[in-house]
Amino acid sequence: MSLQVAVCGPAECIEREAADAFRVGQLLAAGDAVVVCGGGAGVMGAVAAGARTGGGLVIGVLPTGDRATASPDLSAAIVTDMGEARNAIIVASADAVIVIGGSWGTLSELALAKRRGGVPVISLGGWRVTDHDGAAIGGIAHVATAEEAVAAALGRPSASSRA
Repeated sequence: MSLQVAVCGPAECIEREAADAFRVGQLLAAGDAVVVCGGGAGVMGAVAAGARTGGGLVIGVLPTGDRATASPDLSAAIVTDMGEARNAIIVASADAVIVIGGSWGTLSELALAKRRGGVPVISLGGWRVTDHDGAAIGGIAHVATAEEAVAAALGRPSASSRA
């Protein structure tokens, strides 16, 4: 079975986040990974478009009960009618999680991934979680490029990744 990588990020994102997500999608497709995302606009739509241009498979887990708002670049859409609770399904289905940018929904996905344990969590321009003294919480690989994010998700070492 193919490696499944969840790519999480806001539905309303900035241009840089969309560009990063598109490139992540292309690279995951080239690495024969299945992309799992929230299935909507923004980062989700950009990663789906990137993966599809590379011939990849993209599964969208939608918060609604119909496919009307699904990204046109999805290979398949799973409707849940669960709202943001569907974030648990996205993360539970992943062998690695890449977070791009940040929103409250994205933060919940990052937290669920860390709670799950044993799953690489990579942040590309996303949330930085600190304790009450401002010290970084470990276990999240903060990277600067799409290439570094995908290398970490696919288990390839990247010299410029920093935890």
